[in-house]
Amino acid sequence: MKTIAIIPARGGSKRLANKNTMLLNGLPLLVHSIQYAQNNAAIIDEIYVSTDDATIKDIALQHGAKVIDRPAEISGDAEPTLTALQHVLEQVKDVENVVLLQPTNPLRPANLLQECFAIFQKKQLNSLFTVTSNHQKLGTIANDCFVPMNYEVGQRSQDLQPLYYENGLLYICKAVSIVEGTIISNNAFPHIVEHPFAEVDIDTQADFDYAEYLIQNSKFKI
Repeated sequence: MKTIAIIPARGGSKRLANKNTMLLNGLPLLVHSIQYAQNNAAIIDEIYVSTDDATIKDIALQHGAKVIDRPAEISGDAEPTLTALQHVLEQVKDVENVVLLQPTNPLRPANLLQECFAIFQKKQLNSLFTVTSNHQKLGTIANDCFVPMNYEVGQRSQDLQPLYYENGLLYICKAVSIVEGTIISNNAFPHIVEHPFAEVDIDTQADFDYAEYLIQNSKFKI
């Protein structure tokens, strides 16, 4: 039984056209995730890119990944990542664990997967995903009024109970859980990552520019 990495990379992107093939520090965006998986060959046995796009397929093959052609019916904007993973697992057999690497999160701390996989194995988890704390004062707007959610008016930011958001850096899951319909199980382990890379999730040109800044700044070398 093996551990595989799956990188889901559709061709269509409305807010930032062709983002998965845009050059980030001289490499197509999805190649950063391919290389991250390759740098963790002690954990990952095979690397698969799931795509519906011929250009993405060519790039993935040129950089050493295997490709699963994703059917049009599971390649739409509203289609969840889960169905792409399930489709890969229909084609690839004898898989025990899946490491999901989203191409829109191209920057990851070098030792992150090693740390997470060690926890995943030691705790015998079904799934693990990365989160980051958020210390902002959040609220909703109702009837043109702001309604605080995680604080009381006048409370200091440093006194807030921290909230956490799913940062998308990586997910590890038992293949059987994906087949049964879930990536993040009810008892999934939230691994906390406090790092500038956790702030990068590329959806817009501004996100892309910020990633370019981080990757070129020597202080944040991968």
